[in-house]
Amino acid sequence: MLPSLTVPVGRPLPHRGAPALHLFMTVDAVGGIWQYGLDLAEELTRRGVAVTLAVLGPEPSQDQMRAARAIRGLDLRPLGVSLDWTALTRREVEAAAAIVAREAERAGADLIHLNSPALAALAEFCAPVIAVAHSCVATWWAAMRPGPLPPDLAWRANLVAEGYRRVDALLSPTRAFAEATAATYGIAPPRVVPNGRRRPADRGQRSPAGAAASPFAFTAGRLWDEGKNARTLDRAAARMRLPLLAAGDLKGPNAAQFAPDHLRPLGRLSDQDVARWLGGAPIYASAARYEPFGLGVLEAASAGCALVLSDIPTFREVWDEAAIFIAPDDDAGFAHAIEMVAADPAIRTRLGAEARSRAETYTVEAMTAGVLEAYRAVLTGPPLRAGMPA
Repeated sequence: MLPSLTVPVGRPLPHRGAPALHLFMTVDAVGGIWQYGLDLAEELTRRGVAVTLAVLGPEPSQDQMRAARAIRGLDLRPLGVSLDWTALTRREVEAAAAIVAREAERAGADLIHLNSPALAALAEFCAPVIAVAHSCVATWWAAMRPGPLPPDLAWRANLVAEGYRRVDALLSPTRAFAEATAATYGIAPPRVVPNGRRRPADRGQRSPAGAAASPFAFTAGRLWDEGKNARTLDRAAARMRLPLLAAGDLKGPNAAQFAPDHLRPLGRLSDQDVARWLGGAPIYASAARYEPFGLGVLEAASAGCALVLSDIPTFREVWDEAAIFIAPDDDAGFAHAIEMVAADPAIRTRLGAEARSRAETYTVEAMTAGVLEAYRAVLTGPPLRAGMPA
């Protein structure tokens, strides 16, 4: 008998005798995957899916734990195992994969959702496996460095490649990143399911009615990650009269760090604190050289912020005609664009409205519907492997 779970289109999802589909999902608390996992898990539980959320890598912060525990019915399991991109050896990743597979079986999972696809290369799972290509060391390297991968990254990329080949379906948040993944690994392009976030009103926050009286610039994310390219914004800040504030960790779990000279660092902020800063309608800037989607940009757009973004394929795909685009390393261009927008309230208001309108298409509901369609295809279709050669 099929469960009562329904989705906007198609048939209810099948399962193996339980009252609802039981999903086992991996996340980590280091970057955007945490928010992606929480938003998806919350919406899935609302639709009748039982969700176990297994946390890899460093322990979540107190505010992250509070947000997770606020999701009614969520089974949260911090596992204390290494992430594939921070592990020092393959053996650490093998141990993590074994623990994840064991916990999925203990949870009685009907379906495995891996946000760390490398784990699929090293363990046999008790149920079909869907993975999401959020990012990887090989595509990061291609965006950041010339030449072949160094040995320390090559073995990690090999695990990701094998994981991609072994999963039953592979998803990507943008078409541009799906194409980059396919080209890098010689596989068919992953299925595109755009990321989504709840609108500010849905999270108990008020969107700004217009531009702030005293404009400022703002950015948020993993400032230590070279791919986010905070150094360009740091140089831009030296050229500007208005302040450029930056929220996020300056040190990463992989020993990377960033020491700004001109940005005003705010440290790691809770979602609520970030929302309060965005409520002032700053000009939101991202000079990322590598960004498979950009949840921080989406949150700023949802709050009605004017966007000044790096001209990279993923940002063009998501925000074309709703942002100003500047070459990633053009600090003078970023400074000029930010100050130009700051000087004209009409431009700020128009850009903020365009960004907010575009953000309304990237909702948690739409993301969840797309993910559920992928789940259904795996659970009702014939056995397949996602990572077949293109």
